[in-house]
Parts: sequence; C-alpha cells; structure tokens
Amino acid sequence: MTRTALVTGSAGFIGYFTAKALLDQGWRVIGLDALSDYYDVQLKEKRLAMLQEYAGFTAITERLETPNVLRDLFQKHQFDAVIHLAAQAGVRHSIDAPRTYVEANLVGTFELLEAARAFPPTHMLLASTSSIYGANTAMPYKETDKVDLQMSFYAATKKATEAMAHSYAHLYSLPITMFRFFTVYGPWGRPDMAHFKFTKAILNGDPIEIYNHGNMKRDFTYIDDLVRSILVLINVVPPMPGAEPIEGDSLSPVAPYRVVNIGTGSPLQLMDFIKAIETAVGIEAQKIYKDMQPGDVPATWADATLLNTLTGQVESTPVSIGITAFVDWYREYYEV
Repeated sequence: MTRTALVTGSAGFIGYFTAKALLDQGWRVIGLDALSDYYDVQLKEKRLAMLQEYAGFTAITERLETPNVLRDLFQKHQFDAVIHLAAQAGVRHSIDAPRTYVEANLVGTFELLEAARAFPPTHMLLASTSSIYGANTAMPYKETDKVDLQMSFYAATKKATEAMAHSYAHLYSLPITMFRFFTVYGPWGRPDMAHFKFTKAILNGDPIEIYNHGNMKRDFTYIDDLVRSILVLINVVPPMPGAEPIEGDSLSPVAPYRVVNIGTGSPLQLMDFIKAIETAVGIEAQKIYKDMQPGDVPATWADATLLNTLTGQVESTPVSIGITAFVDWYREYYEV
C-alpha cells in the first residue's frame, strides 16, 4: 500500500531532497511551499519542476500561516508522515525582518499542529536547528542539554516551535520527532549559505568575508546524509509515555516526543572548509577577515550518539567529496 507524506517547504533545499527521496522510495508526496522571495525564486521553481516530473507528487503553493490551508490538506489526505521543513531561515536576516519569523515559524507551525490535532498523522517530524544551543559552551551538544540561551531571534522562534510541539504531543498524543540540523550543505543549496557564497565569490574573482577572523568551526552535514537519516527516522516513532527510553534518549516522560541531532559529530574548522572549496574550485580565495556577526556562535558540534543508535548510521560524507559535488553542480547550473 502506498504511503502518503506531507513535506512542507518542498521547493526548499532540504525539502526538495527529502521529497525526492520519498518519491524514489514509492511514497506519494504532497509538497507545500510558498515560493517566498527570501532568496532566488527561480532556484525554488527549478527544484519544484524536477519534483513535478514524478507522478506521485502534488504541489501546493500556499503559505503555512494562511488559515485552514493545512487543515484542509490534513482532512483530505490521511498522512502517514508529516515532514515539516518550511520556515523562515537565516540567523542574520532575523535581525532585519523578525516579523517574518513570527509568521512563518510560529504561526505556521501553530497551523500545522492544529491541523494534526484534528486529523492525526502516524508520525510528525519537525525541523529545528543547532542554533537553538545558543550560548551553550559544553560540547558536543546533546539533545538533553538545557537550551535557554538563544543568540538570535531565528533560534528563539525554533526553540518556541519545539515547546509548542511538545505541548501538542502531550495534550493530543501526537507522536513528534524534532530534528536539530547542523549546517547542511550540498548541491541546490541556499544562496545565503557559506559554501554557496564562498564558491560564487571565488569564481567571480571577489574576496570572501571570514567572520571571527576564521576562528569558527561547524558540524558540516552533507545533504544526502541528512536525508538518509530523516527517511530512517520516519519509522522510528516516539512511543507513548511509560516506555523504557534507550540510554541517552531525549524521549519525553510525558509525551510521545523526541529530539534528535542530525550532524556528523565531527566539527571542522572554517578555514579547512574554505580550503576544501578552494581545492574543488582550483582557485585560492582572496580573504577579508572580520569580527563575529551579531547572533552568530563560534562553534557547533553535534553529539550524534542518539542519531546513530536510532538509525544505525555511522558513515558520513567527507567534506572534500561533498564540496566537490556542490562545486560541480554550481559550475553546471550557472555555466561557470
């Protein structure tokens, strides 16, 4: 029997690859995306066009926060999985346009939870972020760490969506898994992401800006690795309260709710990441070193123990391979 999934943000970077992977596995996918102009809409339209080549894909162009849009979808389809990836992203942009984060991240997620309350899916999987760890300094970051010191409004809205989701999981017995993504990169990525901006600048002969004078490290996660984890976790449904948690589990004692980091567990120095881009492009970057930007953090590092326990996944794509794949895509897409 064909299973049906709702993927919000299906024309986005992670949403496209997630929807494609589900379709390749034989799922029927309802993809909802507003095609907002936060970045190049043409990039989103081309991702969407590739998904529309699948007979099992249905595109819905609507905003999450529009009343009854999600409720109508939940009523029409019995979703086996809901993968909520739509959001207003970007740490720095949240300083300039905070209201868009309230509307997309808070109101949009509220509409999703209300629809699920009325028409419960088998499993809901919602995207959060490593930015939620904020000012925490103990690393690697564990899902069970206290996370109350967000450094950006973007991260604050994501923390709020985690709390909202937990309350609905508790009140209405909705099985929910929250993902905390760690610096995802790869082909078809967002133009505001570091690997995209650095590659574009180097190929254009422009200097790249390096914040905190290069003293930063990130748990860079390749898109294929992340999507593979999501697909496995669809079938790892958080149990109802009273179940025996596994060692190191983040399972709630009062709700079918779990938080899972999705990262490699191996942070990389920013300068080494830039070196990988330079090697793949074949050009050394001109570098401008700057102070840390407001809202940013010097390091992220996922404790991937729970992820590996739940999925059995131990391998991750080396940055040299992932960056080469991105640069090859970039050159082809932009005919550079």
